[in-house]
Amino acid sequence: MEQKKILIITYYWPPAGGPGVQRWLKFAKYLPEFGWKPVIFTPENPSYPLLDESLLKDVPENIDIVKTKIWEPYQLAEKLNKSNKKFKAGQFDVGKNQSWKSKLSIWVRGNFFIPDARVFWVKPSVKFLEQYLKDNKIDVVVTSGPPHSLHLIGLNLKKKLPNLKWIADFRDPWTEISYYKHLKLTKSSDKKHRQLESDVFKNADITLATSYTDAENFRKNGANAVCITNGFDETDATQTLKSSSSQTLKQKFTLSYIGVLEQLRNPENLWKALDDLVKTNSDFAGNFTLKFVGRIDDKILNSIENSGLKNHISNLGYISHDKAITEMQTSDMLLITNFPNESSKGIIPGKIFEYLATGKQIISFGPDKADVSKILNETNAGKHFSYDDSETIKSFILEKFELWKSGNLLENNQNIEQFSRKNLTKKLVDILD
Repeated sequence: MEQKKILIITYYWPPAGGPGVQRWLKFAKYLPEFGWKPVIFTPENPSYPLLDESLLKDVPENIDIVKTKIWEPYQLAEKLNKSNKKFKAGQFDVGKNQSWKSKLSIWVRGNFFIPDARVFWVKPSVKFLEQYLKDNKIDVVVTSGPPHSLHLIGLNLKKKLPNLKWIADFRDPWTEISYYKHLKLTKSSDKKHRQLESDVFKNADITLATSYTDAENFRKNGANAVCITNGFDETDATQTLKSSSSQTLKQKFTLSYIGVLEQLRNPENLWKALDDLVKTNSDFAGNFTLKFVGRIDDKILNSIENSGLKNHISNLGYISHDKAITEMQTSDMLLITNFPNESSKGIIPGKIFEYLATGKQIISFGPDKADVSKILNETNAGKHFSYDDSETIKSFILEKFELWKSGNLLENNQNIEQFSRKNLTKKLVDILD
């Protein structure tokens, strides 16, 4: 039986690092097991904020990868202000940390590049792919955003080829994402963003969301939306659980943050709670390490280093995905953060699923009634806090610390099979067929 073909239009592809690349890399890895042949369409010369060569091992053998050139204005932005390097990762200074150059750069970014700075890839991609789709039998086209400009490629192809089956995959929301309100948009720019988003929702055959709340919100805005969360790869998880089970009692009680941490997701109340603990509890102070693995905003790091936590920090910087998983294994608690506002309760950071596979306790920060909280409750894997919580954070951490000291901080990974990449790919295939 001939395999069906799915064309995946994605900006992020190995050697890109970070969470954005892994969703469709993992789908592409498992799709052939279910009778689907993935074809990747991605930029030839992208400006990735992070690189991770270790992810190349997950690229399926003999996969068709089609590349065309892209022009991105990031070099111009970085000449205006060095801190604009953060733009490539969807980050920027906020509040009192904004200089006039930052404010100007953010205004230009939000109003001149709609929906984002990769928009210059849309027209040439549509022109190329219109002919490609006529020359090659493709059963389904997927666009994955952010960058949400890739959805405009799908939208334009759908208008030119009405019989095309198009899936718009939203790894993050568009106008509902937390930083949207920080883009300093004019009324006309805001209207254009929202109109384009609405056009995508109404024209895509299926809109994929990575959280339950996002899917519900998308449906309210006219989308035929289905939730398929991110997950953990069975291959990685097997190694994780093997290594984790062989760990001996560590010398330090280690709380780790793995990934990128920007100012809009900074749990200042956690740092204050930890600062209080190391100042008032000598036992805790003598046994505690706060480990960062990934890219931490300089201003966040400087603030922590100027507190009582200074001598308790282990900052490893960005490392490969494989090594990051090892660092998860050698931790006792794992930290995850989300944007604090109500509209972000549907965001489920992708690393939570790899956290789950380790069996380690998870401490989470974000808005009340968040989807992350639902997952932690279902799996009994940790606790979710709001950014207003204070004393309850200290109690939770001390409880886990006492269990660690006595050797009774047990690992747990119940009800996590539903989040395996293979099972999630099966769920995707059920939608495609």
